[in-house]
Amino acid sequence: MAAQKTSGGNNAYHNFHNDFLHIQDPNERRRLALAEIDKAPFGWYHVRACVVAGIGFFTDSYDIFAVSLLNVMLGIVYYPSGSLPASSDSAIKLSTSAGTVIGQLAFGYLADHVGRKRMYGLELIIIIFATLGQALASGSPSVNIVGLIIFWRVLLGVGIGGDYPLSSIITSEFATTKWRGAMMGAVFAMQGIGQMVCAFVMLFITLGFKEQLSASPNYANCDGYCAIAVDKMWRTLIGFGAVPACIALYYRLTIPETPRYTFDVSRDVEKAADDVKAYMSGRPEGQPDDVTRIQAREAAQTQMNIPKASWSDFVRHYSIPKNGLLLFGTAGSWFALDVAFYGLSLNNATILQVIGYSNNGTSTYDNLYNTAIGNLIIVLAGAVPGYWVAVATLDTLGRKTIQMGGFIILTILFVIMGFAYWHLSGNALLAIYVLAQFFFNFGPNTTTFIVPGEVFPTRYRSTSHGISAASGKIGSIIGQGAIATLRLRGTVTHDRPAPWIDHVLEIYALFMLLGVFTTFFIPETKRKTLEELSGEDQPLPVPVAPEPGSSGHNTKTAESL
Repeated sequence: MAAQKTSGGNNAYHNFHNDFLHIQDPNERRRLALAEIDKAPFGWYHVRACVVAGIGFFTDSYDIFAVSLLNVMLGIVYYPSGSLPASSDSAIKLSTSAGTVIGQLAFGYLADHVGRKRMYGLELIIIIFATLGQALASGSPSVNIVGLIIFWRVLLGVGIGGDYPLSSIITSEFATTKWRGAMMGAVFAMQGIGQMVCAFVMLFITLGFKEQLSASPNYANCDGYCAIAVDKMWRTLIGFGAVPACIALYYRLTIPETPRYTFDVSRDVEKAADDVKAYMSGRPEGQPDDVTRIQAREAAQTQMNIPKASWSDFVRHYSIPKNGLLLFGTAGSWFALDVAFYGLSLNNATILQVIGYSNNGTSTYDNLYNTAIGNLIIVLAGAVPGYWVAVATLDTLGRKTIQMGGFIILTILFVIMGFAYWHLSGNALLAIYVLAQFFFNFGPNTTTFIVPGEVFPTRYRSTSHGISAASGKIGSIIGQGAIATLRLRGTVTHDRPAPWIDHVLEIYALFMLLGVFTTFFIPETKRKTLEELSGEDQPLPVPVAPEPGSSGHNTKTAESL
């Protein structure tokens, strides 16, 4: 039975489905349909995909970055000393990373097992729910506020973790080959915007409660109206993080399944071809003829060259040295990066003091205002420019070049900071810190997110990205919870409140050097299709459909690699 033509198509959105109706071989239809995605000119549907995925990372970054400001205000409201105990402060910060590991592994597996579309949006629902729960939390005689915040931030971390593999692979599988790096980089760069907006929100709510805060000389004496004001402030700061997530939720829930997943895992050839047209026209999904769809899917089960996903195939695939080392390269690079990237946050207080925005004001208002301004300056000086320079150069310089260069420069910067820490002036430390922030983001912080979304086969792309991302978060837990705490070793004096900080920075330099070596295991991915990178190259095109009963095509598959 011949496939039915579908209506639609115009100068803006071509109906690719009708172009391939004469092709009976599902492998050839897959190749032609995916080629249309790969070579499509950059259009508004690409912008829509970046915005919908990017809002999630905006929210993720906002919520993660807010924790340092949250802890300051929790200490003011709930502790007579005006500050959280060190153990509570660390526990709240680490709880999000712990939840993130769970989310990255769980959502990574489920997106490959049940589909990208079914999982996309669920992680945002978790983020919204956990954010509101956190903003409404309050202690009682039987429940400590720190315990409640930790509970909600673990749950928040699960949602944030789910966003990593889903947003990465959905963007990569819908992107045009020429600009795939820029599209994925733009999604990830929304983290910088999230950090910046968080600092602005903190600044605005501080200005809004200026009268109540100014009456208190310091954090320890902030009680009465001052404490009520700060309590309202942290709830507003946290609760605002749910607003962009609510805006993006509808678009995530109505996104079509990626054609690559529909072809390679579901093997629903007719649906995949129609979804290509639907995606480019902004519709939720394609609507192929049901009878034709069932017939094509049954034929594809036996004719498709791509292996089916299974535990035995997963073990077979990664037991091949080339594939196993690739996963080691992506996971190892992310691990090495996050040890230092998150561990460096311990130095924020020192940097704020250097630039004149430490907690040395004459009132609680001055201190909170200076904290907000100081964080804003740090973000604008290094993080945001680094993200967007990476977006502009990913498809020209290449991912591997940027990652290798970033790790090398960061190794040098950490060596200088570590071995010369007590001999550098404040301005010199500030300059090196800003450079480190820049090359983190114009470097491995961006590329470790992008490469795992490109190099693995469709059937394991999300799982492998989740494993790589979880390795990074395990590194961040080690960097914050184990290595960063070493800075307090030795005799604490007024001149040296963190006696071992120079050695901690030297340890981070070692991890940056480790990242240089793990980068050798990843390939350069710029301007290559996902099928080329994953070894799922399909047969060369044939001018006409093959005659019934003839093979008519090469049988090179991923199995032969």
